Amino acid sequence: MDVRTAAPDAPQAEGDLRSIAWHALPVEAVTEKLGTTGDGLAPDEAGRRLERHGPNQLPAPPPRHPLLRFFAQFNNTLIYFLLAAAVVAAAIGHAVDAGVIVGVVLVNAIVGFIQEGRAEAALNAIRDMIAPRARVLRGGRQHDADARSIVPGDVVLLEAGDMVPADIRLLRARTLKVNEAILTGESVPAEKDERPAATDAALGDRHSMVFSGTLLATGQATGIVVATGGKTEIGRISAMIGEIRTLETPLLAQINRFGRIFTGLAMAASVLLMAFAIVVRAYPWSDALMIVVALAVGAVPEGLPAVITITLAIGVRRMARRNAVVRRLPAVETLGAVSVICSDKTGTLTKNEMTARRIATAGRESLVAGSGYAPDGTIGEAGAGMSPSETELVRSALLCNDAQLVEAGDRWTALGDPMEGALVTLAMKAGLHPETERSSWTRIDEIPFDAQHRFMATLNRNPAGGSRIFVKGAPERVLAMCARQAQANADAELDAGYWRERIATAAAGGERVLGFAAASAPAALERVAFEDVETGLVFLGIVGFIDPPRDEAVAAVADCRSAGIAVRMITGDHVDTATAIARQLAIADDPKAMTGAEIDAIPDEDLGAVVETVSVFARTSPEHKLRIVRALQGNGHVVAMTGDGVNDAPSLKQADVGIAMGRKGTEAAKEAAEMVLVDDNFATIVAAVHEGRTVFDNIRKVISWTMPTNGGETICVVLAILFGLALPMSPVQILWINMILTVTLGLVLAFEPAEPNVMRRPPRPRDAPLVTGFLAWRILFVSILFTIGVFGIYEYAVRTGESTQAARTMVVNTIVVMEIFYLFNVRYLHMTSFNLKGVLGTPAVLVAIGVVVMAQLAFTYAPFMHALFDSAPVGLADGALIVAIGVITMLILEAEKALMRRMGALRPVET
Repeated sequence: MDVRTAAPDAPQAEGDLRSIAWHALPVEAVTEKLGTTGDGLAPDEAGRRLERHGPNQLPAPPPRHPLLRFFAQFNNTLIYFLLAAAVVAAAIGHAVDAGVIVGVVLVNAIVGFIQEGRAEAALNAIRDMIAPRARVLRGGRQHDADARSIVPGDVVLLEAGDMVPADIRLLRARTLKVNEAILTGESVPAEKDERPAATDAALGDRHSMVFSGTLLATGQATGIVVATGGKTEIGRISAMIGEIRTLETPLLAQINRFGRIFTGLAMAASVLLMAFAIVVRAYPWSDALMIVVALAVGAVPEGLPAVITITLAIGVRRMARRNAVVRRLPAVETLGAVSVICSDKTGTLTKNEMTARRIATAGRESLVAGSGYAPDGTIGEAGAGMSPSETELVRSALLCNDAQLVEAGDRWTALGDPMEGALVTLAMKAGLHPETERSSWTRIDEIPFDAQHRFMATLNRNPAGGSRIFVKGAPERVLAMCARQAQANADAELDAGYWRERIATAAAGGERVLGFAAASAPAALERVAFEDVETGLVFLGIVGFIDPPRDEAVAAVADCRSAGIAVRMITGDHVDTATAIARQLAIADDPKAMTGAEIDAIPDEDLGAVVETVSVFARTSPEHKLRIVRALQGNGHVVAMTGDGVNDAPSLKQADVGIAMGRKGTEAAKEAAEMVLVDDNFATIVAAVHEGRTVFDNIRKVISWTMPTNGGETICVVLAILFGLALPMSPVQILWINMILTVTLGLVLAFEPAEPNVMRRPPRPRDAPLVTGFLAWRILFVSILFTIGVFGIYEYAVRTGESTQAARTMVVNTIVVMEIFYLFNVRYLHMTSFNLKGVLGTPAVLVAIGVVVMAQLAFTYAPFMHALFDSAPVGLADGALIVAIGVITMLILEAEKALMRRMGALRPVET
């Protein structure tokens, strides 16, 4: 039935349109259901449908006022905690420190505000992917229409280079190939034709449909619009992104938990202590208040959040040097906790460069060395040479071919179809020069590739006047056109069973396969027609192609496995191809595979067990990827997800760390991700995980170094009140210690390099506390050491007749010296600090110690500092005693560390 004569019936209701499997319907049924003809809708009918269905654009959610988005950033326990610290600092008259804390709060709020804006930009990036203009038929006449005015039932005309404006069921297609990478992730353009597809066909197999936002690579087509705006495939993805709430990162969750607990304990302790001082010790109200302020200043680690932020920022800079651009600061630390990496295959784990891997002729099969489009490598065993049959096969592959290779520096790229580019590379490896061969065998005519007949044919004439037809295409199709096969000496009867076995072997290895044939033609033939090639060809052989794994990806996967990180391949490619690559990469000892259709049959409650054992997920849709990521997170994993297309954006946003490709990634993917790979390389992800673990180690070091200082000061204040003793430090001196150490020694730990075993540890659990059992013990133990040092030196100073000012100055210097020696101890959490690198320190450590020493000399001996902080000079002998206390502290802590290692307390996830 000619679609031009189909009678227009009333279209089905809008709700019904969304449930119809348009790809599986014949053309006549499509036109009937949509109430249209091949001449298109009448203009007035198109107007009515536009009112009913709405414009062809993705719906924008109601925007939240920027002020509301900004103030929402303050609704956080840690922020309340910081603001309380600022109030405390201001209450004792230290406005500068209070200003710094408020500045940290504002910076955090601004960063969060900007990040939320970027998340909204992810939706806007998808909305912008709908084509702005389109050619439509209305009333039998062509119109150049605004794509927003397209409605279901419109007939759209498409040609190579056009962006598809809506989801369209094809009426006619000629040599049509469509780049659907943004939806399916496949690097090779999909072949399209108007024949109905299977009802249960995956998105990548719906050959009778083209989808909004995809790009026509070759050919022409006419089709009927079946979905517009938010009802298209790209619209579904946009809706999924809008429904996903960004997960709280492990570090933020831990800091919030720590902040809640710490704030509650600090407030309770302050109230109790103040009550004890007034009721039991009969302190005046104002004196008790000042003592509680001193306690709060000693307890609250005001500079810790700022130092953690700086540590993360340094991690961002280090990752940028390794081709990983971090768009969201907490993602740096989250990378260190990743336990599963879900990766796309094409271009990330593989080169995204098709390579001819296998040649099979009658009686001989040869493997091809080399990878990518660079013409380096041999065919078969070195020195064996090519057989005449193989040479004929390779020549036909070069001549029945429209691709060209381009060399730019040391990089070769293909212009044209990737598989045809691989065939040109194959010819060059065989010693054939493309320009020479193509000029010697002049092309006279051709039958372009068409998805319906699944082959391409060329008519070529050589200088001697002989003509020959070369054919390439789907191997089963080309075999059906042949009666004989090429042999070493003469053609022989076709052995179809042999060739089916060779094709199956190549396919089992994950290879895409093309078949090749040839036939002599009359010298006078000027046009090649279907009747010239339908029968009577001589089958030359097959070539198997594969997108080979990146060499560095193989090593990176091995690093992941040694670090306890599982790798899951999630791809839109065919299951056999994906499984073969997974085996080459050694993603698992025996990688198990599953298709998207099989995932559909598994309920959510059972999917969690499946994702722990399956390593390869093929033919997946955006919904499948999202379900896989959520199932892994439900099992307690911290998930990193890579992607480049619009289809990846929902799962990128759902993952703990979304990683977009910088070269081939769409703007929608980049906006939804926390990190962008400049080089699209899986090995860069592993390098980023290495940096993430280093960052978390350094954050732990900052905490384990900072908290004992605060703990020691707090214990000193509490003991002084409980036992009616004089405060060994004044509140303003406590603040001086916190300020001078936080901006110097506390900061240098952010610059620490990775410890040697950082990638030989298992990832820490998602619910691992920020302060582990060992870290709590270390804080308590060191706090007690500091308390002993404080009261010991204070008692010594009083007994030797020193004034209160001099005694307190010795206490301040003792704390600072103990912190310097403790810094060298804490630089290595997993090994002894008594090594050459540990003793020498880093440039940052040495500079910071120099600054602290100069500051303490000023604090101790400068008259203006005496006036500000009520300090006094210290004698040389007393100074030597203070340094000795620092050395003793270091020896005790190293002995404790060695004992803990022997007891097994320094497990990687504990420290």
